[in-house]
Amino acid sequence: MEWYEGIILGLIQGLTEFLPVSSSGHLVIGRELLGIEASEDLVFEVLVHAATVLSTIVVFRKQIWGLLKGFFKFKYNDETDYLLKIAVSMIPVFIVGVFFKDFVEGLFGSLTAVGCALMVTALLLAFSDLASKPGRAPFLPAGKEYRNGISYWQAFVVGLGQAIAVAPGLSRSGTTISTGLICGVRRDVMAQFSFLMVLVPILGEAFLDVVGGDFTASSVGALPLVLGFISAFISGLFACKVMIALVKKAKLSWFALYCAIVALCIFIFG
Repeated sequence: MEWYEGIILGLIQGLTEFLPVSSSGHLVIGRELLGIEASEDLVFEVLVHAATVLSTIVVFRKQIWGLLKGFFKFKYNDETDYLLKIAVSMIPVFIVGVFFKDFVEGLFGSLTAVGCALMVTALLLAFSDLASKPGRAPFLPAGKEYRNGISYWQAFVVGLGQAIAVAPGLSRSGTTISTGLICGVRRDVMAQFSFLMVLVPILGEAFLDVVGGDFTASSVGALPLVLGFISAFISGLFACKVMIALVKKAKLSWFALYCAIVALCIFIFG
């Protein structure tokens, strides 16, 4: 990987992480367009995801600080309730990471798998938009009946969506937001919960790669890794504020149409 390719892929990651269009899928597409062979390791992938997670922390720093302060009062308050629900949402992705990591890594070299997953994302986004229309009863009771707008059961179901979305082409934000909407969680609640629930899994995976020595064994050079990280972090800072506001207001069916078009292009030209 050349240094400029690291910058381009970092930009792709930063700009697509906060839209329900699958940043990992777009990274695979970007590698194909640039003629970069898929590495046996996922160090670059993990690093640029960690960069956008850090940009999320910067954007949500006040909310995160408020949650931590409330949690360390050591009583069951709104902040403790919210963090415990985030912890519940991480259980499925933890299981996938421990028992199915090798299988998931194998999917990152398949452009066809990305196309199929993008089509699934499109269908899920379109269905959730339809299911969450005003006046339409959700499959589970409305989130407004629960503390912080979401129940433990809904948090777990959303976590299942995140676990499934580890496959490239399945949008993590799109899957989690759609799953929450289908379960009756309000869109504004899901927009924030979706982006906060990924912080620990991504940073944890990056930490394990450092401790396990995977970064030193990476086939990608140090310069593309560093530039990719910086590129993803800076573009993520810009995209986070803009895209989260867009996700809260825009119809998910427009993103569904985009995912379907990209998937068809992969099937036709890939």
